[in-house]
Amino acid sequence: MYRFFIFLRKTIIFLCSLLLLQNLYSEENYSINPDLQDNFVIISALHNYDLNPHTASYSAEAQILTGLYEGLFSYDPITLDPLYALVKSYRVSRDKKRWTFILRDDAKFSDGSQITAKDVVYSWLSLIQNPDASYSSFLDIIHGAKEFRLGEGPAENVAIIPVDDYTLSVHLISPASHFPKLLCMPAFSVVKNAENVFSGPFVISERTNDTIILKKNSNYYDAEHVNLKQITLKFSNDELENTYNYNIGTVDWLCSTFNNEKLLSKDSLQLYAEFATQYYFFKIRKESICSNLTLRQALLEATPWETLRENVYVPASTLVYPLNGYPLVQGYIYTDKNEAKLLVSQAKKELQLQEQSELKIKFAIPDTEYMIKKAEILKEAWNEIGVTLEISTIPDYEYLSSIAKCDADLFTYTWIGDFADPLAFLELFRGNSTMNVSDWKNSEYDSLLDKAALSTDEEHNKLLSSAEQILLDDAILLPVQHPVSVNIINLNAVGGWAANAFDIHPLKYLFKKETKDMIPNIVMLK
Repeated sequence: MYRFFIFLRKTIIFLCSLLLLQNLYSEENYSINPDLQDNFVIISALHNYDLNPHTASYSAEAQILTGLYEGLFSYDPITLDPLYALVKSYRVSRDKKRWTFILRDDAKFSDGSQITAKDVVYSWLSLIQNPDASYSSFLDIIHGAKEFRLGEGPAENVAIIPVDDYTLSVHLISPASHFPKLLCMPAFSVVKNAENVFSGPFVISERTNDTIILKKNSNYYDAEHVNLKQITLKFSNDELENTYNYNIGTVDWLCSTFNNEKLLSKDSLQLYAEFATQYYFFKIRKESICSNLTLRQALLEATPWETLRENVYVPASTLVYPLNGYPLVQGYIYTDKNEAKLLVSQAKKELQLQEQSELKIKFAIPDTEYMIKKAEILKEAWNEIGVTLEISTIPDYEYLSSIAKCDADLFTYTWIGDFADPLAFLELFRGNSTMNVSDWKNSEYDSLLDKAALSTDEEHNKLLSSAEQILLDDAILLPVQHPVSVNIINLNAVGGWAANAFDIHPLKYLFKKETKDMIPNIVMLK
């Protein structure tokens, strides 16, 4: 019932935003003023932005990449369903394993060169063989891709085949109805082996540590429907300065820190549930005491869940964001310190430690006030059952990239699903997935994910919920919350921007409006 009300709340918020859009004027009744489109200013959070679509991992990077690169499909800015991008049609064989994509013949890179099927092959093979590409294992569904990624097979065996310049044949190991949704992600964009060449609606004109200027790509196949001539991205974490610049009208969209008390136009605050989960997870290392299941169970039994989840909009007791039709999974909602103490004693025996032995684990966190407070809650609670939690801080902008080499036992993660399926979360813990930074492996879990790929609808969700239950029962993660997206943007002045569960807003649709009442927030689709 608890999860139902969470889902109902989110559904109402999302449907209200869609109804609002649908009830506004249609695009035929509104013409865009080209004189207003010279420059659009965005302030985003300050950190080291990776704008290589193969290796980028932050959602803020994905937002920028929607303007620089394009793949076979792109996100619908409202529904997030796949839209044709570089592909103009496709067909699927009777056994659902052979996909044939017909590419546009008018698509070009920003340097004017034609985009062909060979460029798709180059892009995907480059992704697969890149050891720093987090999403590369998502293409393991293609024949030969996993073997090539692991160095166990040649590129020639990867079943991504350019039939001719504009026809691409892809052979899958098993049916995957979510394939087009997957291909919307920036990681699967088409790239060229050349610097400063792009396949999307904008190009990088200038870049410094705190500013990126994008210019409209005149060679983009759909350039006539890209309204903005320039986008200026500024990066700042100064909440007072950010709020001041928005208040005086020098910023069109603020998606970084701000001061709510100083914000003059409260109507500009766009707050919506995200298809995301924040959680902490154990990294399974042989030399770590956290590789012991009983100890992990003790720590989760001792966790004060209500306190840990205080002051969050949507508490999370499981990993997967509540989806319609997804079976209920038993998560973590209660605390039992007495049981936790008994489990600690049992864990010491299994670890061949004396009863009086001190247990220490390390929690590596970003150096934010929010995470320091949460870590202190765990430290105090776990100290009561005889476990010492050492807190190690890492600069926020370096945190994600540091996890792989860090010797800590516990980490924090906020994951935004990239396609509307439980797999978007569960792939994070597949044994050989490049997304699996926990190093947890379970063959039964992997088998359920494989079986789910062959199933649809009710059976698909049933198998995936069984997999999630295995994950939760193995006490690998501590679910905290389903985050909300916060954006400051005046929808009376900006068009082409719509709230959605991924908090991704493709840059090609944005435009500036004359600031008059009742002008629609339309999204221009070709």
